[in-house]
Amino acid sequence: MRKNSSMSDALVVIPTYNEIENIERLLRNIFSLQRSFDVLVVDDGSPDGTGQEVRDLMKTYSSQLHLLEREGKMGLGTAYIAGFKWALARNYTYIFEMDADFSHNPNDLIRLYNACYKGGYDLAIGSRYVKGVNVVNWPMSRVLMSWFASKYVRLITGMDIYDTTAGFVCYRRTVLEKINLDKIQFVGYAFQIEMKFKTYLAKFRIIEVPVVFTDRTKGESKMSGGIISEAIFGVLKMKFKSLFGKNNFNEI
Repeated sequence: MRKNSSMSDALVVIPTYNEIENIERLLRNIFSLQRSFDVLVVDDGSPDGTGQEVRDLMKTYSSQLHLLEREGKMGLGTAYIAGFKWALARNYTYIFEMDADFSHNPNDLIRLYNACYKGGYDLAIGSRYVKGVNVVNWPMSRVLMSWFASKYVRLITGMDIYDTTAGFVCYRRTVLEKINLDKIQFVGYAFQIEMKFKTYLAKFRIIEVPVVFTDRTKGESKMSGGIISEAIFGVLKMKFKSLFGKNNFNEI
């Protein structure tokens, strides 16, 4: 086991709800990587004991693993915003979003980190669609829905991003300091789009890093119809706001 007495410059924020089947293996994978990452798990009161599992692991990874516990499901977006604020209150330079279900390969954290650290980008997106369609274990209907959603968002917003709904990203600290996190409106998957759109409007440098997305093999998906409709209609609302009468970036 690698010992890490000093804080990393990179924090991986992982929201959880009932991820007891995945969380220990995921965290051990991250902490075994060649480069050092700290992790903040934001747990929404998982009844399956995910939070307790993380607390137990904190005894082993005391300097790298942190836990933010919330009471009940409050939405993906609010979990990430809570994590971002936690990171900004400390000296992290690179802040990541990552799922807890192994759909995102922990090894790709290093590639996203290098895109920002070495490549000088402000936002690195782990992209399923920048080089074809790199999705494993999804039914064709869901692949098509996701792919068309990203095409739709790209068309409406004008962003030159192929995977606009990606949830595996690395932000440079300056991006999260620029965006008014209290003004983020969406809590579901549209949150991912809104964050990218605001990053794009602020003219930060964005790059897509091709990754392979593998659907979860353990636990239950959190996808729902309400999430899809929020994304579709939310994008239109967001674009209109950016076009009409909103000169203050932080009000968009």
